[in-house]
Amino acid sequence: MTSRYIAIDWGSTNLRAWLYQGDECLEHRHSEAGVTRLNGKSPEAVLAEVTQGWRNGTTPVVMAGMVGSNVGWKVAPYLPVPAHFSAIGEQLTPVGDNIWIIPGLSVARDDNHNVMRGEETQLLGAREIAPSSLYVMPGTHCKWVQTDHQQILDFHTVMTGELHHLLLRQSLIGAGLPEQTASPEAFSAGLARGLASPSILPQLFEVRAAHVLGALPHEQVSEFLSGLLIGAEVASMDNRFADGQIAIVAGHSLAVRYQQALQAAGRNTVLVDGDTAFQAGIRSIAHAVAN
Repeated sequence: MTSRYIAIDWGSTNLRAWLYQGDECLEHRHSEAGVTRLNGKSPEAVLAEVTQGWRNGTTPVVMAGMVGSNVGWKVAPYLPVPAHFSAIGEQLTPVGDNIWIIPGLSVARDDNHNVMRGEETQLLGAREIAPSSLYVMPGTHCKWVQTDHQQILDFHTVMTGELHHLLLRQSLIGAGLPEQTASPEAFSAGLARGLASPSILPQLFEVRAAHVLGALPHEQVSEFLSGLLIGAEVASMDNRFADGQIAIVAGHSLAVRYQQALQAAGRNTVLVDGDTAFQAGIRSIAHAVAN
């Protein structure tokens, strides 16, 4: 396959673009013009700027992420799960000549209401790299995705990353703290606490009290809080899923934190780089479009 095509990861705050010739990446570009940062420009104009010199009239462009949301270029309808992996690439939303947006996924049941955009493309790539029945996809909003060989069966979202940011930046827990430093020991201590007592609401103020009383160094509060939240997440979510290997799809630094937590919970894991998974997933869709 020798056709050229362009792959776009267009989120709320950033845009990343890759020019491919088959499986070879010819060039990569980055922009801070996420869909919430267009500064009065149209999505068409931003795309033209980012891909300047890459396109002729027939070069396909395949986009994933918040560009398909109600604050993006055009709403790309969610695919309800269970959904076949193949359906993701079969229900693209056109927004211009040879320009498409990949759909997100949704769950709408009495016991679970969930959506994702962008992670479905990572999921396609992760499935090729590390077949698994359970994918944990850490980030601002961590996705726990249950699959079989052909379908995405269900998924849940845990707002661990966002909660960590809010507590540290906008709550009493982080008030008056100095610059935070890395501390594997503080992270491990928080992790052990979260795994042992996942009902963390009564424990959150103790993080504040611990550093006020000198039991927790002021510059290690972020690390302890991260461990506490991730440990509570893993303890709360892990028992919902059958034993088996878990594929963790994320950047390295965040992935190893979840790997430590899941291994402490007795689970076997394999790490899949999030960017590698995304590019593999969007290539699998773009190949079909380009041909």
